[in-house]
Amino acid sequence: MNVTSLLNELSDIGTNPSGGYNRLAWTHADASCREWFVSHARARGLDVETDRNGNLWAWLNPSAPGDALVIGSHLDSVPRGGAFDGPLGIASAFAALDALQDFVPSRPVAIAVFADEEGARFGLACAGSRLLTGAIEPDVFRALTDSDGVTTAEAMRRAGLAPEHLGRDDELLKRIGHFIELHVEQGHLPTSAGVDGLTTGSPLGLATEIWPHGRWRVDLVGQQNHAGTTRLGDRHDPMLDLGRLIVDVRDVAEEVGILATVGKVRVTPGAVNAIPSAATAWIDARGSDESRVRAAIARMGRDSTLESWTPSTPFDDRFASELASAVGGELPLLPSGAGHDAGILALAGIPTAMIIVRNPSGISHAPEEFAEDADCELGVAALATAIRHLTA
Repeated sequence: MNVTSLLNELSDIGTNPSGGYNRLAWTHADASCREWFVSHARARGLDVETDRNGNLWAWLNPSAPGDALVIGSHLDSVPRGGAFDGPLGIASAFAALDALQDFVPSRPVAIAVFADEEGARFGLACAGSRLLTGAIEPDVFRALTDSDGVTTAEAMRRAGLAPEHLGRDDELLKRIGHFIELHVEQGHLPTSAGVDGLTTGSPLGLATEIWPHGRWRVDLVGQQNHAGTTRLGDRHDPMLDLGRLIVDVRDVAEEVGILATVGKVRVTPGAVNAIPSAATAWIDARGSDESRVRAAIARMGRDSTLESWTPSTPFDDRFASELASAVGGELPLLPSGAGHDAGILALAGIPTAMIIVRNPSGISHAPEEFAEDADCELGVAALATAIRHLTA
């Protein structure tokens, strides 16, 4: 099957009435996507397994000598997410193997679906790969909660998994020799040639690094009271502090030269006719320079709690060069402002590369996210060529 047909099979899963997809981790939509993956893997004769952290693996030629070439991405989404972020990498992996039907690799090849990559439900991005590599303690992860107070442990158990077995998986890590993630372009960050993303020229590129990024929680406390009887001068309204914080985040980001966003807030009790008792905001901050990111948070002048941090993550230069050579020469090089499972594996010492497929819209994490069919097919061809080259 071609990659477009494979993506179309997912198009009815987790649709949002106002556009895009809701495929949060360990929900019915997420389970349906995972079932789709298992069905396609088995139809191709691949050996399917779920690891102790809920990641899915489909193995081709698993008994071959040597370590494995792993390709893959994720299937979960942010609320009202796009159709390509994550699923393009999985559908392209299947399509690449279809293009290599008569090829027998000399080493194992696996397609991986990493669990809860977006972190949209529980607040921790790349959860499956972090657990796999030991980048987060299992007890910390099990205690995370969603907006309804459901813990990750409860959600995974409802999905038929055993959260008591979470943790670093050394045996599985030893099987991984190289990892390639194919991903849709997210935004138009400048390439090494100074061009804004892949808007012109090559429809494909290679990621050079993932920018350092973190998520901070800011808790603002007020006094709950009646909105109709409390004089303005007598109010202690945390929403005023929240409004100032949101503006400060934008202003400081511009001054320091980073990217920062308040994309999630929680107000307690959340009643129209009540002055809130508390407001909580989450700041996402990232940029090319770690010191600037941390300086920006410090300059905002609020007590904050760091909930996750990913340092600057360069990809393996030699592996990227080999990959570029295999797929036909030089490709535009560009950084990734978005976090990926590829970055977590790279930090764990696994040689890793990312193939980026052009997104003419420049929009991601939204229904308008897009990639041309022809560009996706070129991505599949590049991935198939890389598999043949690296496993001949």
